Amino acid sequence: MQIVGIIPARYASTRFPAKALADIGGLSMIRRVYEQAMQSSRLSDVVVATDDSRIYDHVLAFGGKVVMTSPDHQSGTDRCFEALQYLEGIYDYVINIQGDEPFIQPTQINRLASVLNGETQLSTLVKVIEDEETLFNPNTPKVLLSANRNVLYFSRQTVPFLRGVDPAAWLQAHTFYKHIGIYAYRTDVLAQITQLPVSSLEKAEALEQLRWLENGYSIRAVITPDDSHGIDTPEDLDRVARKFL
Repeated sequence: MQIVGIIPARYASTRFPAKALADIGGLSMIRRVYEQAMQSSRLSDVVVATDDSRIYDHVLAFGGKVVMTSPDHQSGTDRCFEALQYLEGIYDYVINIQGDEPFIQPTQINRLASVLNGETQLSTLVKVIEDEETLFNPNTPKVLLSANRNVLYFSRQTVPFLRGVDPAAWLQAHTFYKHIGIYAYRTDVLAQITQLPVSSLEKAEALEQLRWLENGYSIRAVITPDDSHGIDTPEDLDRVARKFL
């Protein structure tokens, strides 16, 4: 399988403007994401998809591959699809690697790529929830899985609801999963889902991936032991840098 890793990177951010260029121990955030992705043994290529000339020039300066995309995209999925149109290679799958995950593990990318067999339409990572703060945090999407590990539903609520069980005991009574926001798309499916209108479930939960489920696409979940360390604010950057540097 030919798999390209695409890293969407916007310049504008309400809570952290220019975060893609933020310095982390002497390297920019986007460079760290790029170099982590390049260590994956399953990717045929890695490219940054940006909407800003400053990020574009920076990636070229450190020797990375980059394409310029529209500033009007509402999601990384849409940006990935546009970027794919500019690439010379023919790819079976695209892996959308978040541009604010400077410490993403190559093993996470490899794990996700391991289920991309031509049959898989879409795939994403999930992780077992181990603490109550995460379990009941509405900012952390939860994932319901079928017996064959296809996604049944994503929700900001804690699902499933364990009737008759004290919430303090839920982690002992059931295995809950949280969503790790890295996606793989079969390229023909990526073309299709970017044409779908916003769905009712997507509006209700503010979760883009529900649009795909609501329209009948299957999403294969892959369980990872590694957590995500996305950076939304300068405070997040300080916290994550202290952990890894």
